[in-house]
Amino acid sequence: PPSADAGIPNLAEGEPTNETQSKGNKAVPKASPRMNPPEEKKLEEPPGLGPFYYIGGANGVDIVTAYCKKKGWQRIYDNRREDYILKWSETKFRDTYYNFREGEQLLYQIPNNKLLTTKIGLLVNLREYERVMRKISRNTKLLRMEDFFPETFRLDTKDERELFFEIYREPHIWICKPTGSNQGRGIFLLKSQEEVKSLQLKLQTIEEDPMYKKLPYKTPQPRIVQRYIDRPLLLEGKKFDVRSYLLIACTVPYMLFFGHGYVRLTCLNYDPLSEDLTSHLTNQYVQKKNPMYSHVKEETVWRMERFNAYINEHFRHAKGLPKDWVFNHFTKRMKEIMLQCFLAVKSKLDCKLGYFDLIGCDFLIDEDFKAQLEH
Repeated sequence: PPSADAGIPNLAEGEPTNETQSKGNKAVPKASPRMNPPEEKKLEEPPGLGPFYYIGGANGVDIVTAYCKKKGWQRIYDNRREDYILKWSETKFRDTYYNFREGEQLLYQIPNNKLLTTKIGLLVNLREYERVMRKISRNTKLLRMEDFFPETFRLDTKDERELFFEIYREPHIWICKPTGSNQGRGIFLLKSQEEVKSLQLKLQTIEEDPMYKKLPYKTPQPRIVQRYIDRPLLLEGKKFDVRSYLLIACTVPYMLFFGHGYVRLTCLNYDPLSEDLTSHLTNQYVQKKNPMYSHVKEETVWRMERFNAYINEHFRHAKGLPKDWVFNHFTKRMKEIMLQCFLAVKSKLDCKLGYFDLIGCDFLIDEDFKAQLEH
């Protein structure tokens, strides 16, 4: 982490933040053990001398393809080929990093980005960073975790797990999430002492299972519980969150960019007591499960300009907000939070010239217009 005197640099749109002191080469990262992954598509490889690019998975395909075609690059479909100039793949393979030619190729996903992209990884590193920075100096511009990160407990560590079960009180709502999943998979709410006791018994039963005791790694399914923000700001009666992006464009030296994304809304009006997860989770994969989705699909995603106009019209005077609060105060706050998350893992990320990453960050705003990082 930077010295206390360095403070926290600004992370502006279209304006990179350079960290000139980067780390040296690392050992081959831990990734998927599959040494020879099969081809994803049986399509004919392009003739010619390239340059070539490879895309694996579905996220960002259209945008990346459009850019590469504009550059005159040719797409290849065999992910075992090593003669690419750009490789964009959702799945990490050990051979990809082992054979990577630093300074000659561009490779999406920093190999150990789980420090930043998983719930437990980010939680652990934010806690450690805050502890270290507060010990170094009291004058640092460090954000307090409690001001942007909901109260969180790990269920994979006995002490934190028992502390949560001890402090839980009705009628407070908590949300339970698996650490490495996305698309809303495996998420559920804890709204009563009965539900919490059921979870506690389930985890205890797993630990006491004779087969479980023989496992080399004796940990329950890695999950966290977070205090649920039950008084969120609503748009037309619906819960929403804001997806924004942190682009780590370069790791040697570090170069960061902020990118606005979009607003995601639920199909149904918000009801904190509802048993329907589509009233609580804004993720599009969850919303598609609601029968109303096909009818209101176009209203479940807003551009940031529409969001800004809505806040100006409905809350500017009522809440005493400055004009264009979304593009000023809120955007600044998102950048500050993203930057602190990055600084918490900066000294631990694997760095090679050509590694880059694009991190989606989700923010929820409560009734008091306080921005919280959803993770």
